[in-house]
Amino acid sequence: MTASDKALDPFYLIVDSADWIERLVPLGVKLVQLRIKDKPTSDIRAQIRAAKAVCTSHGCDLVINDYWQLALEEDCDWLHLGQEDLCEADLGAIKAGGLKLGLSSHDGAELDKALAAEPDYVALGPVFPTILKKMPWAPQGLEKLGLWKDTIGDLPLVGIGGLTPQRAAEVLQSGADSAAVVTDILLADSPEERTKEWIKATAPWR
Repeated sequence: MTASDKALDPFYLIVDSADWIERLVPLGVKLVQLRIKDKPTSDIRAQIRAAKAVCTSHGCDLVINDYWQLALEEDCDWLHLGQEDLCEADLGAIKAGGLKLGLSSHDGAELDKALAAEPDYVALGPVFPTILKKMPWAPQGLEKLGLWKDTIGDLPLVGIGGLTPQRAAEVLQSGADSAAVVTDILLADSPEERTKEWIKATAPWR
């Protein structure tokens, strides 16, 4: 059973290339986002195809970040959009194409905007300080996760930002359905071993 057949998998890996997916998904990852920035469309399409082949063979759900047209053209299942991308995307085409949709949010106003788009999950971040990118938002903390989960009810909630395996467990205990990670794995001395730590740490929620 993959994440799309149930609630989101509690371990949500985010990577910036299909090479990472080829390395890490076979270890047991069941939910991964391909988040590529500033590459030619032909390269992104090729990476989507490579990532999709790996994910299909390992029962892993693949989420495409931003490129909703390519996600539709390549018959993908999941799409993730940030708030700025949400403004420019054709939600009608996305829904008509059968794409499940995840949306980023950082404060109450963005949550309201996300919920109005009727997504399949909402992400809140950063939960903790993060080195991934500079953000105008302060860390939201574990308490905010619980409050947001109370607000959105059964809609899956993803916590992201500054997470480690230990913090992932705290995020899941606080109400999130899934804990997302980028740098803690990609910058680890051994990304493979760190991935295994994440899988073990989130196993009680699987």
